[in-house]
Amino acid sequence: MTIRHDGITAEWLGYATLRLEGSDTVVYLDPGRYGVLTGEWEPDTPGAGHPPAREYRPEDGDIVCVTHVHHYDPDGIRRVASEDATVVAFEGIDVHRSDRDLDRLADLPYDVRTVPMEADILVDDVPIWTMPAYNYEDGPNTDADGNPYHPKGIGCGFLLSVDDTRVFWPGDSDVLDGHAELDVSLFVPSIAQNYTMDRHAAADLAEELDPDLVLPIHYNTFANLAADSGAFAQDVAKRGVPVVLDER
Repeated sequence: MTIRHDGITAEWLGYATLRLEGSDTVVYLDPGRYGVLTGEWEPDTPGAGHPPAREYRPEDGDIVCVTHVHHYDPDGIRRVASEDATVVAFEGIDVHRSDRDLDRLADLPYDVRTVPMEADILVDDVPIWTMPAYNYEDGPNTDADGNPYHPKGIGCGFLLSVDDTRVFWPGDSDVLDGHAELDVSLFVPSIAQNYTMDRHAAADLAEELDPDLVLPIHYNTFANLAADSGAFAQDVAKRGVPVVLDER
């Protein structure tokens, strides 16, 4: 399903993959992994997101944004990026710390711009802001040893302005100080029960942000990312914030 909002379209392709399209610009956020672009993904919860009916390889992306190494998928980037695409990736992506066999960012056949946790750049007339994305050391998203799954410095979130419509994807993060002060039209949070803000925290943040629309993503790809999206939607709607689910 394609969501039309304030002059742009948005489509959740599974896991953390989001496609945004403006009048003459296509942007992808965190494309790939877990079969979401190859037609192999079968989400744990029926109706949660949607695997493509066939392999997805449009190669139409002008800009591809990558928040951190867990969402870095060189094959996914190649499937969505056009020949002259710009890849905007967090500077701390270190392929040597992954157990996957990954191409280095420098070896991708695109213009690659690395960004820190806090940056303000312009790519193809699209303003892009980055902000920290991490789990608190004393929060719920820690492992058995008490270490955050996403320690500070592992990645970033993205706020983009596509045709003057500001889209906020926090990345794999708890709700952080400063999030609620952002000017956001389309809020695209994770609502998974682990690793990121859950549906309750995301609903609280949606109420504070008061965006024009909320579109949750990054849930039900596998069991540890389970979420009751219907309950989330009801919760957000009761707070007076428009919300939509991209599921089929």
